Formats: sequence, C-alpha cells, structure tokens
Amino acid sequence: MSKGKVSLGLIVIISIVLVIILSGVVIYNRLVKMDEAIKEAWAQVENQLERRSDLIPNLVNTVKGYAKHEKGIFEHIADARARLAGAPSRPEAIKAANELSGLLGRLLAIAENYPQLKANETFNRLMDELAGTENRIAVERKRYNQRVRDFNRTIRSFPTNLIAGGLGFHQEVYFQAPPEKKGVPEVKF
Repeated sequence: MSKGKVSLGLIVIISIVLVIILSGVVIYNRLVKMDEAIKEAWAQVENQLERRSDLIPNLVNTVKGYAKHEKGIFEHIADARARLAGAPSRPEAIKAANELSGLLGRLLAIAENYPQLKANETFNRLMDELAGTENRIAVERKRYNQRVRDFNRTIRSFPTNLIAGGLGFHQEVYFQAPPEKKGVPEVKF
C-alpha cells in the first residue's frame, strides 16, 4: 500500500470518529437543555402548589368556624399539605398534590352545606384566590407535561435512545390527574 492510501484512510477514520463525537456532544447538550426546561417547569408547578398551600390554612380556618364537627377533613388536609411540603421526589409531590386536590374538593362540598358560610366575604375572597390558583396550577402542570413529553419522546427516538441512558438520562414522570378525578362527575339538581 502506498503512503497516500494509508493517509487517506486515516483521515476518513478520524473524520468519522469526529462526526460521532460531535453528534454525541450535540445530543448531550440538547438533552441537558430539555432536562433544565423540565426542572424550570416543575419549579413553576411548585410555586403554584405552594401558593395553594399558603391559602389552605386561611380557608380551613374560615370553614372551621361554621363546620366545627368536620374535624377529620381538617386533619387530613393538614397531613396532605405537610406531605406535599416534605415530598422528597417529584412523583411523591405529584401524589401528595393530587391527594390535596381531592381533600379540597371534600372541603368545598362541606362548605356547600353552610349557606351562611357562602355569604361570608372572607370565604368568598379565599375561594376566588383558590380558583385562580387552581387555574395557574393547571396551566403550569400543562407546561410541565409538555416539557416531559418532548424530553421522553427525544430520549426514546433513534439515535438518541442509543446513548441517552448511558449519559444518565431517563424518562420523566407526568403530572397526571388522580384516578378519582378521571370519572364522570355526578350532577344533582
């Protein structure tokens, strides 16, 4: 073999290796960017969940004055709120947030039984704040789930799927509605 053919072969091999390395760097950087977008979206969800958590004691205290015999629901809400605040992982925070949503629904059902409570200005203001916060949570949860969808789709797509796991990237968890919220609501007149 001549020296020129060896040099050309070496250049081709080096070029292929460089293309592979650069492709890996591009994929890695894209995954990092997407991972950070998920963290940012989750932080916004947490901000809104915290806002809701801050409103809950005021709402509970307002309802307590009218529904003194409903002690159990107040304790469950306090426990769920504490679990949400102390959740060590995203899946556990999602579970606690969904539990708290269900308990708030029960609290509001109790409030429906007290017409004088519904006429209370503080209660109405708190309900408006809570409704606005629930809407914000829904928007941020949607944004978070969009980021998770894009990330999960990317790490499952070829050729990224060949290296994502090796780089430490794994599928993220969606923020989904709890099973009891998926049923058809019962409407009574």
